Amino acid sequence: MINHVLNLINGLNAERICVVVAPNHKEVIEAVHPVATAIQQEALGTAHAAKAAKSLYEGFDGDIFILFGDTPLIRQSTLQAMLDRRMADDSPDIVVLGMRTKEESAYGRLVLNQNGYLDRIVEVRDANAEERKNNLCNSGVMLINGPKLFELLERVENKNSKSEYYLTDIVALLRADKGLAAVIEGEESELQGVNDRVDLAAAEAVFQNQARLAAMAAGVTMISPDTVFFSHDVEVGQDVVIEPNVILGPGTIIEKGATIRAFSHIEGANISSGAIVGPYARLRPGTEIGPSARIGNFVEVKGSVVEAGAKANHLAYIGDARVGAEANIGAGTITCNYDGFHKYFTDIGRGAFIGSNSALVAPVKIGDGAIVGAGSTITKDVQDNALSLERAPQSSHPKWAIAFRSRKTREKDK
Repeated sequence: MINHVLNLINGLNAERICVVVAPNHKEVIEAVHPVATAIQQEALGTAHAAKAAKSLYEGFDGDIFILFGDTPLIRQSTLQAMLDRRMADDSPDIVVLGMRTKEESAYGRLVLNQNGYLDRIVEVRDANAEERKNNLCNSGVMLINGPKLFELLERVENKNSKSEYYLTDIVALLRADKGLAAVIEGEESELQGVNDRVDLAAAEAVFQNQARLAAMAAGVTMISPDTVFFSHDVEVGQDVVIEPNVILGPGTIIEKGATIRAFSHIEGANISSGAIVGPYARLRPGTEIGPSARIGNFVEVKGSVVEAGAKANHLAYIGDARVGAEANIGAGTITCNYDGFHKYFTDIGRGAFIGSNSALVAPVKIGDGAIVGAGSTITKDVQDNALSLERAPQSSHPKWAIAFRSRKTREKDK
């Protein structure tokens, strides 16, 4: 969720970004790296959280957005509307993002004055019956004149039902100083928060629908859109075809004209134009599939480059390897890249042919145009255009099977 929000901010070319986290949120710090983080040592409210970032904004005289990691569906156009309102002739020092709710909700209420400016924000716990009837609710998102923000935060008190320092109180403080606060309204669907797994599933459904519609509008063909899963940063080019039941995980880039066949799982991979992946393929992080390459059913590729026109059509594992252009990887082939302690590299040359059921024990190099015979275990480098075989000699025993079956039948009848 936090990366959805950070992607949104990156689109606004923000000068400084800070994520405020609790002391035990190491996973969040790792997820947002290299974005700066500030620690809120105690959970004493939203104003207290904002103050935790103060040191990172020393000398900053721009405007500051305050956004929330649990509100991932907000649109960039909505934030731009807030910026536009802040830059209007009356230059309100605070712009609050509100929304209209269809029924009474747990959101705070935005109370406007007779001139249409925001007078105050009332938390629902502290609202009276009349204020609760107001359906203009606070999303929590604010845009604030940066130099004023931390001045106002220093004056926030915790005299409320939760004994917390509410960020919303800065509006009343600003109004007491004769400053102006304005409201921009957004859609409730883009501002829904995520407080539990039920909310998370609902937000995920909204995002997936948005991502699918955006992809199709950009020229992507999806045979069964509802069965395709998008992560937040997926990039898909024009004229890509995606068949049913495909998962596109984080870091996936699919260039124009590629085809992703059914039941494939892709994460952290770059798929070039004209490539065909699947069905039932798995591409793991660090994978690059070259133009017009083919990765077929039940093939797994991890941390490898498969160059232009190369093929691994079925039942193979390619890990920590380079597969040269136009090379062919036979069924059942594996790169043995791990010895229990370290990973090793396999280099397969241009136009090489790896026969079925071969094991390439890394580190090893297969030369350009080389052929590895089916069923071989290759532990030494193979020269360009050489044939390499490693298998036990085949022996044949005429009529042995007849004698074998006769003996076993007698044993069974005893």
